[in-house]
Amino acid sequence: MRKQRFMQRFGNLDSARVNNAPMEQIGRWSQERLSRIRASRDYSHCVPNAKPDLPFLQQNRTEPSITWIGHSTFLIQLAGLNIVTDPVWARRMAFQKRLAPPGVELSDMPPTDVVLVSHSHYDHLHMGSLRRLRGNKKMLVPAGLRTKLFLRGFRDVTELHWWEDDVCHNVKFTFVPAQHWTRRNPWDKNTSHWGGWVIQADNGPTIYFAGDSGYFRGFGDIGRRFKIDVALMPIGAYDPEWFMSAQHVSPEEALQAFVDLGAKYFVPMHYGAFKLADDTPKEALVRLEAARERMGISEERLFLLKHGETMRFHNENTDNDAKDGSDS
Repeated sequence: MRKQRFMQRFGNLDSARVNNAPMEQIGRWSQERLSRIRASRDYSHCVPNAKPDLPFLQQNRTEPSITWIGHSTFLIQLAGLNIVTDPVWARRMAFQKRLAPPGVELSDMPPTDVVLVSHSHYDHLHMGSLRRLRGNKKMLVPAGLRTKLFLRGFRDVTELHWWEDDVCHNVKFTFVPAQHWTRRNPWDKNTSHWGGWVIQADNGPTIYFAGDSGYFRGFGDIGRRFKIDVALMPIGAYDPEWFMSAQHVSPEEALQAFVDLGAKYFVPMHYGAFKLADDTPKEALVRLEAARERMGISEERLFLLKHGETMRFHNENTDNDAKDGSDS
């Protein structure tokens, strides 16, 4: 008798259901989206690119820094390591062209030591980009994803469940909860997990990379466990909120999550590179600024990086200088 094989399916805290909309809701979103496209929504306001400080990025092994490549891809330099989050240099996402070029081209990237993957959606894990990243890269991925990567030729892969950690050259990486879901084909929905990463080093800032998430109580749980200096938070792909809110925070929810985390500084991401929902980059930033003022959050605590711009830290107390690599 043939044994039936069951794949593990992962879920969210409090059994929150994400991406389980009935067909009539999906149809409603499709109709609304078509109407909004016909209304010629303005996507011309994209995130600008700065000229990256390539000599610094390619040689730096001592000064903590965060450089935004675009979408959810960052180059984080910490304790001598070059760390890349959710590597996506793709020029297209499905049928949509990239709205702005990557802040640092793949050919200009320094050798990568560690790759952090938040989940397996295509806009967070692009196999072509991953293959072209130079360096002896160690991959840290959510539980359930290692085999998929192994079958594609990646051998140095460690998978973690929520709250598990791994240490590489005295840098600690902890995989933390998010509220989301995964799928790369019709048969593998939620067979790998999703989450964010907390990155800690003795002489550097503690960085939280949220990945993708709806608003949930887990932000407070993470904030109680870690003293976070910088939160890299998504602010895009939230509209229409009746459809997207379970899986993507709005700009206002991202700021509330930042408060829940107790972080010192906020860096927005997940906007301005790909058109994944009905919101526009300009709308996301306008709503973010209005919420910041309404919530009484100091302007100095938000760093709106350009693609290719580097946020630098001069000491472990996170006295920082967000440095624009452009000549102007």
